[in-house]
Amino acid sequence: MKFVEIVNLDIHGDHRGSLISLEENSMVVPFDIKRVYYIFDTKDDVIRGKHAHKELEQLVIAINGKCNFYVDNGFEKQTIKIDGPSKAIHIKGLVWREMMDFSEDCVLMVLASEHYNTADYIYDYHEFLDEVGKGIK
Repeated sequence: MKFVEIVNLDIHGDHRGSLISLEENSMVVPFDIKRVYYIFDTKDDVIRGKHAHKELEQLVIAINGKCNFYVDNGFEKQTIKIDGPSKAIHIKGLVWREMMDFSEDCVLMVLASEHYNTADYIYDYHEFLDEVGKGIK
């Protein structure tokens, strides 16, 4: 799917352990990083997200544990299992997202292209579909 890309992150390491490096404006993070946050201690029966962004671009990584990441661009839908620190999901454009089925130890780290802005969020799915429709006219 073009609106969501699964990115395999390069692991560097030796007998001492492993390291993954993330740099803004690179092949892995193709935007300026304006905000970093992480989600943790989420119960397995909770659904997070349930929104879309008008402009925000994100790279999402399960730095620990796993969860399912549901994405929808108004035409195509996909659920992606995010289950380790070497796999990221790059989301850009108008995409509805929901996170669910969290393992007890799940920690999701999100790199965002913009500072927090409530005007960029769409919390109503029907409003999201209307916004998608505006883009195809």
